[in-house]
Amino acid sequence: YWYKRRQSGLHPGGETVSKPWYEPKFVGTVTKYVFVDSPNTTPQSLAVRAYEISDGVMIKETCFGMQITGSPEEVDDIITKLREIDPHHIFVKDRGFPPGDTRRCRANLGGARPGYYGHEFEMSLIRYVSKGLEAADSPESTEEQPKKLRDMRHTEGPLEVDRLMTIIQEEEQ
Repeated sequence: YWYKRRQSGLHPGGETVSKPWYEPKFVGTVTKYVFVDSPNTTPQSLAVRAYEISDGVMIKETCFGMQITGSPEEVDDIITKLREIDPHHIFVKDRGFPPGDTRRCRANLGGARPGYYGHEFEMSLIRYVSKGLEAADSPESTEEQPKKLRDMRHTEGPLEVDRLMTIIQEEEQ
């Protein structure tokens, strides 16, 4: 479908154009968001570290962390090194479009980029995820757990709907 559209020069609106309506600029790259919500490091200090260890990878600082664009191997390597700084408070998310892409860039669309409000909402929840990750990695989590948690565990086959409803009702009380 895409190839036929390109050959015919048909724009998504239906009119004929002399060139394809979109030509990708960063073929073979990936773009990932790095979100930071840490008491130990700031988005700016993490970005400085990313600049230090990146070699030709595009890094764009944002209010919540950064975007990293490059080959999949380079991006994954940088992210692995950055997450070592504070693994419970640094999160990564794929981005479908590279920086400056005319289909999503707010410079072309005006106002906040579609999806920004989703990031804002996710950032409000990340501290709870961080707390859970810290608790899961703490030595106390491997010792004896409270009886209520042990009783709630389900280890055999699919969870029955009645059992799920019981768990939900107990948690709501």
